[in-house]
Amino acid sequence: MARIMSSYLFKRGILMNSRFTRLLQKFSSFENRLDKLPNIINHGRLISINGLVLEVIGLNIPIGSQCFIERRIDNKYININAEVIGFSGRKTLLLSFEDIYGVFPGARVFAKIVSNKTNSIVQRIPLGMKLLGRILDGKGQPLDGLPKLDSKYYTPIKKENSINPLNRKSITEVLDTGIRAINGLLTIGRGQKIGIFSSSGIGKSILLGMMAKYTKADVIIIALIGERGREVKDFIEKILGVKGLSRSVVIAAPADVSPLLRIQAASYATNVAEYFSRKNKHVLLIMDSLTRYAMAEREVSLSLGELPVSKGYPASIFSKISNLVERIGITDRNKGSITAFYTVLTEGEDEQDPVSYLARSVLDGHIILSRYYADLGHYPAIDIESSISRIMPDIVTSKQYYQASYLKKMISSYHRNRDLINVGAYISGTDLILDQAIKIWPKIEKFLQQGMSEKSDFTLSCQQLNEMFL
Repeated sequence: MARIMSSYLFKRGILMNSRFTRLLQKFSSFENRLDKLPNIINHGRLISINGLVLEVIGLNIPIGSQCFIERRIDNKYININAEVIGFSGRKTLLLSFEDIYGVFPGARVFAKIVSNKTNSIVQRIPLGMKLLGRILDGKGQPLDGLPKLDSKYYTPIKKENSINPLNRKSITEVLDTGIRAINGLLTIGRGQKIGIFSSSGIGKSILLGMMAKYTKADVIIIALIGERGREVKDFIEKILGVKGLSRSVVIAAPADVSPLLRIQAASYATNVAEYFSRKNKHVLLIMDSLTRYAMAEREVSLSLGELPVSKGYPASIFSKISNLVERIGITDRNKGSITAFYTVLTEGEDEQDPVSYLARSVLDGHIILSRYYADLGHYPAIDIESSISRIMPDIVTSKQYYQASYLKKMISSYHRNRDLINVGAYISGTDLILDQAIKIWPKIEKFLQQGMSEKSDFTLSCQQLNEMFL
């Protein structure tokens, strides 16, 4: 009996020891979590809302910091996300990422992420190869119904200094877009920044989809900024497709989200492109559209009281667009490249639109889509006469450049005299360039048009361009 009792007490001692060990481990884990908490918890109180801007007192954190704001719905407290965008005296100015329904006077506002060592704000975004094939919002949260990325893929945002222009590598390689008219007549270089100027309904999305599917790049980053929600879904499912999505990262911020989230989506897409470029990948960034990014910046700037100077745009918009697009290119001699296509909306063919005017000056060329061609059923509806690639002379042979320039002359001459030709009033022999244009016009039209499912690589495009002069 004594032996049994001894054995029982021994086993009970082991059990108690085991429980005590687990309890110590829990306390240790709890203590570690306490150590990670900041020394000071920053929080303030909401005192007023002025348009899109929320004014807070008692919150001393830097611009760009993320915050939580209390709101009360059905007697439940639910937090919404916001970001610090400025200051006015002792007031901190915030802009919400979400609808502010349920926010009440005196609501508490907390800093979202704080470092324990320095009490400074640390923003983190998901970056990594796991992004391929994903559809995310401007904060890196999934929109595709798949699980959220693991926290180990989140990286602190670092404010990069301006890129030394002498560290940039010259553009020497051709980027094959798979589109005959662009490859042959508007050749794009790897690392180039191009604007696609278009009004609505003339095939812009189809052209972007063809680029996403056919361009020879390692990774495609597609930023859909301010688009209609239906267009986002249609572009991904009908135009991009499963195969195109497999090598792409889609960042979507539709028209109904906060202007701050639209701005953040454009910046996040550029961050992702920079990440893959640093991994020695050749990246294609497609941003649709630069105009709606500028509109979102305008909303924020005007909410802060900045005065409009041109078409309702404040002066700061010019530097913000330049800062965004200047992150593109071959920014390091030993890394990969980023080639970017930015769409610019030109409603009513308004040449004085400040965004359109600025984009022409800061980009390395522009592709103009014409409603005239679209109405004729001519796709892609590229106006070759008005479009230009500033890098093309440096990356193609002299023969191709001469042929492309001469073909542009023929197209321009034909369009200037189209009415005379149609009524039979043109006399053959008056203009030798026009005579040749009339002779080979069916070939020119065939060269400029291309079906959505048709791919024409760079070598084939040059070959077909050469055949028109034989």
